Amino acid sequence: MKVEVAKTAGFCFGVDRAVSTVYRLLEEGKRTATLGPIIHNPQVTGDLAARGVVTVNDPAETPKGCTLVIRSHGVSQAVEEKIRALDIPCVDATCPFVKKIHQLAAAAGDQGKTFLLAGDRDHPEVQGILGHCKGENFTVKNNEELVNLLKNNPDLREKPLAFAAQTTFHAGEWEKCLETLKKLCTNAAVFATICNATARRQKEAKTLAQRCDRMIVVGGRDSSNTAKLRDICAQYCETYLIERADELPVFSAGLSVGITAGASTPASIIKEVLATMAEVTNNEQNFEEMLEESLKSFNTDERVHGVVVGISPTEVYVDVGRKQAGFIPANELSNDPSVKPEDVVKIGDEMDLLIMKTNDQEGTIMLSKRRVDAMKGWDEISQALENNEVLEGKVIEVVKGGVIVLYKAMRIFVPAS
Repeated sequence: MKVEVAKTAGFCFGVDRAVSTVYRLLEEGKRTATLGPIIHNPQVTGDLAARGVVTVNDPAETPKGCTLVIRSHGVSQAVEEKIRALDIPCVDATCPFVKKIHQLAAAAGDQGKTFLLAGDRDHPEVQGILGHCKGENFTVKNNEELVNLLKNNPDLREKPLAFAAQTTFHAGEWEKCLETLKKLCTNAAVFATICNATARRQKEAKTLAQRCDRMIVVGGRDSSNTAKLRDICAQYCETYLIERADELPVFSAGLSVGITAGASTPASIIKEVLATMAEVTNNEQNFEEMLEESLKSFNTDERVHGVVVGISPTEVYVDVGRKQAGFIPANELSNDPSVKPEDVVKIGDEMDLLIMKTNDQEGTIMLSKRRVDAMKGWDEISQALENNEVLEGKVIEVVKGGVIVLYKAMRIFVPAS
């Protein structure tokens, strides 16, 4: 039996950050409570409960002397205000990607737009996002619901809309929704808010399922992103969702088996599953080394290779193959101030990037495309000088004494003389 493990299996940076926050508080000797289960994984929540962590459903239930941790799903504005009013010591471990959607939801209301969210309306992340809306808003769980919404509310087709997605929304269903929106709506702003780790995990799970005879998805049964992985894999081969190694089915000899795991699945459980399968197949994968490789931290000024997974008006989201979320601010895409992000890149583009800043607390990396392009442009300009070649550029600015010309991301001063 051949066993293949998805490279993206396991904790995403947002969940890892939230869980690590709780363990850090315990190490500091602080009594800790979480607003809802910190993670959709019974093994982790069981371990935390054994260490004295209390789970509360309302800030007012927080025991006196406890520090309250907001999980990665985030909460509504009303809950945030309640925590401040109660003067409870609090650590906000909301995923940065989710925070961005909170800001989009609030901004839509300020701009007089209807906020439209693709996601599961019963999921705590979605409830938290909707709690930041200031105006008209709707939630759709799939493309079929979107079609029905626009059919039953024809006025929405002409209204200004802001369309975003739950971070763990099904990537394939999102593309269907975008097609519907493009056909039926005339004034919609689209924000790619599916987490890059989620998109990459779903894409790899699909590829694995297409070439394997069986798939195993490891994760909590209450986890939204784990359930989506199961649904994706089940379209291509027989798929099993398990929480622990002792739930593994018995496979026939000669089968190829793929393994992936949800964002709330600890590495220890994945390794336990692999070890159990290795006893049967004698084909153990060195998952620990693979995991350590994926957790490598980046150094500023290091060059990395990334793939575009999302585009917004202000920044581009890039998968650089690590747990940290990569993003390129609009002003780091190009030296041409007139271009928009969607004019420079499209989803799926691959490019070399320069790391500008890392934020370990939020698990993000700020990247630059224009600086790498400028380095390449400088080499071409130097070569042109040696060969006495004529180059053509675009005038982007008139300045005192001349103009600024853009050539291959290089800003070049041309004197008026």
